[in-house]
Amino acid sequence: MNNYSTFDLTQDPPVVTVPRDYNLAVDFVDRRVEEGFGEKVAFIDDQRSQTYGELQDGVNRFGNALRDLGLQAEQRVLLLQLDSVDFPIAFFGAIKAGMVPVPVNTLLTTDDYLYMLQDSRARALVVSADLLAVVAPILDQLPDLRHVIVTGDGDAGGHQTMAALLADADSELTAATTSADDVAFWLYSSGSTGRPKGAPHLQSDMINTAVLYGMGVLGIQADDVVYSAAKLFFAYGLGNALTFPMAVGATAVLMAGRPTPDAVMARIKDNQATIFYGVPTLYAGILADESIDRAASSPSLRHCVSAGEALPEDVAKRWANRFGVDILDGIGSTEMLHIFLSNRPGQIRYGSTGLPVPGYRCRVTDDTGAEAARGEIGELLVSGPSSAPCYWNNREKSIATFEGAWTRTGDKYIRDEDGYYVYAGRSDDMLKVGGIWVSPFEVESALMAHDSVLEAAVVGHADGDELIKPKAFVVLKAGGGGGEQAAELQQFVKDRLAPYKYPRWVAFTDELPKTATGKIQRFKLRD
Repeated sequence: MNNYSTFDLTQDPPVVTVPRDYNLAVDFVDRRVEEGFGEKVAFIDDQRSQTYGELQDGVNRFGNALRDLGLQAEQRVLLLQLDSVDFPIAFFGAIKAGMVPVPVNTLLTTDDYLYMLQDSRARALVVSADLLAVVAPILDQLPDLRHVIVTGDGDAGGHQTMAALLADADSELTAATTSADDVAFWLYSSGSTGRPKGAPHLQSDMINTAVLYGMGVLGIQADDVVYSAAKLFFAYGLGNALTFPMAVGATAVLMAGRPTPDAVMARIKDNQATIFYGVPTLYAGILADESIDRAASSPSLRHCVSAGEALPEDVAKRWANRFGVDILDGIGSTEMLHIFLSNRPGQIRYGSTGLPVPGYRCRVTDDTGAEAARGEIGELLVSGPSSAPCYWNNREKSIATFEGAWTRTGDKYIRDEDGYYVYAGRSDDMLKVGGIWVSPFEVESALMAHDSVLEAAVVGHADGDELIKPKAFVVLKAGGGGGEQAAELQQFVKDRLAPYKYPRWVAFTDELPKTATGKIQRFKLRD
């Protein structure tokens, strides 16, 4: 199969044409080699670099290895992978062979992975050696899981390794016969109850985001070097460091570890990055260190991008003043795969999320579903070619979110007189912390597990940089401690949930505000 997509950037909006018979791995991997990028470096991780030709070889071998293990078309392959060159091998190898890779958050708990492995009915798990211990306790509880494949240099725990599978597999692979509307991969999006929702994406979705945002807004080119602090398992990071650079033959820098300000700036400087993708919390963290300036950056840096949560205007202005590069703030979602509303070079309005990405339509509606007046708060809906068709195995949430061509974002927005969109908060109580969704219910449940806690409510609270973090209001049982117990409760939550979910502040109160029916009035706590 060599049916490639075509596109025309001269039209407004750009036109993307995807043939009926289409396998995205062929379009993104084989096509680059055919175009002469075989010797070009595609990825640079913490240990090594990988050319497009080496990637193609690995993709073919891994796809064959999955077939040799007995996996069938459309079966899921869960990827619990730190960012390295092994990720694109596993991701595209599964797709080319006709399976469905499911990248998942590497920061979650054993219970989270048990749920996602059961929900996806994954037949294979590809896991970084450094993360194997997190899932080892549940591997005997998964009757659908037939194979565990370990990547990296660590202890494989007696499981088969990617390295061994690649060495034994054939380097030639005929792509599975798939269509543009076949499911290619899943991503999990957190739900209001804390349980993630599987969002299937189609074979045609990645090229649409690459053309409409990557090329159409960023103008990414083959000579770009990109670094994304957001990891590949995020929809945002997947586009930043995989989809967009691979669509044009550019180079992406990958880092397995936590994106601290020092580590991030080192990657940008050492690799002479031209495009950097971050989240507001990280931008604020870098700015907090006065010793980090343009000299600590890359002289080639031409674009900085922000998504994941609303970018405070003050952070954006201070960044531009210090580094001489504007931040292009935008909003995307797991359901839409990447950014659909964004500021653009030469059209930046700080304090806003910009304008719809060409090829996408947005509207703000009032409580009746009618178009909200300019300047009034309403719910943001988006329509575009990269929307997930549904949530896996969740009819109720699918009906509530996907309405024909339109997808409800769950965000409240104002459209100003010039057509710019200004963020006004969430429609529900979900929080975004460092660009990652956090469910208040999940944090509250963890707090309630403590022997001294009677009731708990968690809301978003702005820190000194106007970035939202969890704040807990706690009612203690009779005889419970006081303010000195805050640190104990914070650690209690850290021990049970992913660390980024813990409440940054704990306030003790005699009672929580409630409605007549007993529901907690979180808006009063936020106020």
